[in-house]
Amino acid sequence: MKKTLVAPSILSTDFAFLGNTLTIINKSAADWLHVDIMDGLFVPNLSFGMPILKAIQQYTSKPVELHLMIVQPERYLETFARFQIQQITVHAEACLHLHREVQQIKELGCKAGVALNPHTPIDCLEYIIQELDMVCLMSVNPGFGGQRFILQTLDKIRQVKALIKTKKCAALIEVDGGINKTNGGEVVRAGADAVVVGSSIFDSGNPQEAIRHLKEL
Repeated sequence: MKKTLVAPSILSTDFAFLGNTLTIINKSAADWLHVDIMDGLFVPNLSFGMPILKAIQQYTSKPVELHLMIVQPERYLETFARFQIQQITVHAEACLHLHREVQQIKELGCKAGVALNPHTPIDCLEYIIQELDMVCLMSVNPGFGGQRFILQTLDKIRQVKALIKTKKCAALIEVDGGINKTNGGEVVRAGADAVVVGSSIFDSGNPQEAIRHLKEL
């Protein structure tokens, strides 16, 4: 039976203990690390920049997905790629020339993902989904951790799954926000391949066990 891919979001961890957290995740069944980069413009919050990213790459043994919640992400793609990032995900809403930026990510040697905010219809994916490694569906409004899952995301997952089937492509569906062991099963049954989970992992008291349970969704 295919297991759910799990990406812990370090936005929800205590950065005073970042090294310890990464050691715990390294020993877990997590598939990759989800790192949110925020600029305070595209989303109403700031996260962290290059020094923290450098520290993460120094101590993690997991692949890293950068989720860029920033305007004009093309300005920083080359810089981010130097950190040996496995995947870069940009927001469709933040990209004036989405196809060009997806191609730029791939030319830099990274996998390419596109994220959609909760209000964004999937139409913008129709002519680019065959170029993508992943579609990231936001199931909360981006910018803050600990929010409640938006139920309409389940229909959106099904719509993207149908589009992938119609286009005969291999993009994975990742769902980001408000996921826990209670609603995670619904997300996977709707068609998600991967879940991004923060608070439910790091507030559990046992992140490795929480990840193991999520893998079994």
